[in-house]
Amino acid sequence: MQAEYSALQENETWDLVPRPVDRPVIRCMWLFRHKFKSDGTLERYKARLVVNGKSQTVGIDCEDTFSPVVKPATIRTVLSLAVSKGWPIHQLDVKNAFLHGHLNETVFMHQPPGFIDKRFPGFVCRLKKSLYGLKQAPRAWYTRFANYILSHGFQSSACDNSLFIYSTGHEIAYLLLYVDDIVLTASSDKLLHDIIQTLSREFAMSDLGTLHHFLGIKVTHTATGLFLDQTQYAKDIINRANMTACKPCATPVDLSSKLSATDGPLFHDPTLYRSLAGALQYLTFTRPDISYAVQQVCLFMHEPHDPHYAFMKRIIRYIQGTLDYGIRMVKSATNSLVAYSDADWGGCPDSRRSTSGYCVFLGNNLISWSSKRQATVSRSSAEAEYRGVANAVAEVTWIRNLLLELRIPLIQASVVFCDNVSAVYLSDNPVQHQRTKHIEIDIHFVREKVRLGHVRVLHVPAPYQYADIFTKGLSRQLFQTFRSSLTVCPMTAQTAGEY
Repeated sequence: MQAEYSALQENETWDLVPRPVDRPVIRCMWLFRHKFKSDGTLERYKARLVVNGKSQTVGIDCEDTFSPVVKPATIRTVLSLAVSKGWPIHQLDVKNAFLHGHLNETVFMHQPPGFIDKRFPGFVCRLKKSLYGLKQAPRAWYTRFANYILSHGFQSSACDNSLFIYSTGHEIAYLLLYVDDIVLTASSDKLLHDIIQTLSREFAMSDLGTLHHFLGIKVTHTATGLFLDQTQYAKDIINRANMTACKPCATPVDLSSKLSATDGPLFHDPTLYRSLAGALQYLTFTRPDISYAVQQVCLFMHEPHDPHYAFMKRIIRYIQGTLDYGIRMVKSATNSLVAYSDADWGGCPDSRRSTSGYCVFLGNNLISWSSKRQATVSRSSAEAEYRGVANAVAEVTWIRNLLLELRIPLIQASVVFCDNVSAVYLSDNPVQHQRTKHIEIDIHFVREKVRLGHVRVLHVPAPYQYADIFTKGLSRQLFQTFRSSLTVCPMTAQTAGEY
């Protein structure tokens, strides 16, 4: 607590002033946390002063509060490029990051408990810089960091505002910002260390060395590239569900399972259900094999029933048997962009809406995937599949633009594979008839990309349609084949297509 308070004083975070009679004064408190290493062992004890931001009023002591964070697909894209090029990847940590942000609003706070100034016990703190807990703290920190780094030659990506790119001559560097965690990779060790020194002159920053633990994800460097896993996080989920002694199962979804909002009685602890569903959703960062199953349980977070929780327990049993699984990033000789798109027509028993899914590969590395229920009801399987293709094309277009900003322009068209012949035909042929009028926007969007030469939509046989894993339950053999094709495996295992 003393070290934290001293840091706040040195940073000139506030001034002591008489308490105003016409302005709200927010409270603050001390929070105590255990910081753990990637293997779950204790690293250190941490005390942090936080303010009660819930008592702030928009328009009085806070204005805009939104702050961008880097997208998962951006992280995987940058890591894939860095591995393929053999670039060094470092992680940096900004000490007391939120304390660096400058406030535009006037905010008054009570003096910290245990550190009340004996000379002015009735005074309050008028904040000059942001503190943890303030609604505008993330935005203030991001603005301060972005302004500094942009003034030193970096450019902010238009595709992802938390990605910063440095390019001069043949030297290139990518910087990813997620709140106070930074991943930095550069084309040379000298450039990387020069950037770290530049940042250290402005912010209290620690160079944690080669990337090894980022956002709760363990990163292991192997002979072929990187292995990303969340083993410890998966164990915590199993402990939270009190299922440490459960029997593993081979797949996360039963072949015949279709959840309905009205099945069975209400679940007795909806808070536990929502907590586990949210935790499983974050686990999909490195586990695309459970994306469909997690998407299904998240549909019922507002009112979970017993069958929904039983479905969730099967996911946890599957995780119990695949704790050491993760996703691989390997050196790739090509930067070709290939996507697989699929849809499960009318799969929802309540609304008859379809589920669409896609996965996108950059070279040999899986960088993006999605499993999502479509917003409207489709009147035919071709329509459902075409909506799925449009979603995949939108993602591919975004990644192509991202790669262009990363100075990796794609010359060849990106391929989107679909197993529906009608959807493939519609993407390339200017045919309009009554059954396609209501999906005209999706049709024109995809056709335009095809005409420009950015995308090609091709047919793929069902046995090679990897996106099936994102739209429906599969048999054990097919599920394990597709899982291997998505490079989801233990660290020492080979994946399909490796020689």
